[in-house]
Amino acid sequence: MSNQKNPVTPPCVAPPVRSSARLPPRAAANSLSVDDARARTQARAHKDALIRGVSSIDAMRDAIRLAARDLPAITAVPRSGRLTAAAFRARAAQGLPFLITGLVNRWPLFALAPHTLREQFGDLPVRARVGDYINTAFAPDRAMQDMSLCAYLDLVADGTPGLPPYLGNLELRALNRLCNWPAYFEKMGPPRFWLGPAGTVTPLHCDYDDNIFAQLWGTKRIILSPPHHDAFLYTREANAILFGSPFNPEAPDFEQFPLARQATLIECIVEPGELLYVPAGWYHHVRALTFSLSSNRWARALPLALNGEHGICQRR
Repeated sequence: MSNQKNPVTPPCVAPPVRSSARLPPRAAANSLSVDDARARTQARAHKDALIRGVSSIDAMRDAIRLAARDLPAITAVPRSGRLTAAAFRARAAQGLPFLITGLVNRWPLFALAPHTLREQFGDLPVRARVGDYINTAFAPDRAMQDMSLCAYLDLVADGTPGLPPYLGNLELRALNRLCNWPAYFEKMGPPRFWLGPAGTVTPLHCDYDDNIFAQLWGTKRIILSPPHHDAFLYTREANAILFGSPFNPEAPDFEQFPLARQATLIECIVEPGELLYVPAGWYHHVRALTFSLSSNRWARALPLALNGEHGICQRR
């Protein structure tokens, strides 16, 4: 595909909008006692289980890993044309990632040029990931700055040493009005947007929810690993449905992480206009190869690969 777009970077006409009135509050510094923190973690896990209709998130995670052991080995992520909701769910039930073409490239947002971000959406409040946001990716005190979208684009244009600043996991309703999401999941969380230049990275992690990931502008490289290979990836729990790994599949350090030699790593290049299905529990490491705009939605239900089986007690 040829939809490789580069941002136009005239300076902001108006002063940056620093107000974060429409952004959710940032997590406060962790001043809770151990008992309070444990109680909060348990309460969140209980709420997550209720939303997904399962007896417990722990049981769901175990079932995902167990089901993954029966998956066939793959070396590449296959591509498919547009799918009906029924056809998507049938394919997703196999528990393997796949790409869908001919869908996202029909969205109005796909057709826009990056300079429209400044012209139409420059005053949107955003939260930028700055500094070393890879090694602090799953920490509550990750370095972030609140600013306008226009100010963020100026920050990108100015260039910074090290990691470029990144907008990630933001609910930008003004952009979502230009997206036409398929009804692949019966229950979906709100769309999240990811924007940044080449070199922005989301480090290796897994979400224990099914995920559809739409690549709108630019190209990304995504490295995937199946759920049961978490045994080789030195994983750490961020919360009940999010686990991270310190292993970098782009620059593997097998002396520090020797078990990672046994992990299957599958590289996938997601082109503009494509949609990637990432099954629940699959680890993924994401790098923008060009200036890139992506959006994703997570399911909020029992993962399709489980088919209601594998010992999960669903709530009614």
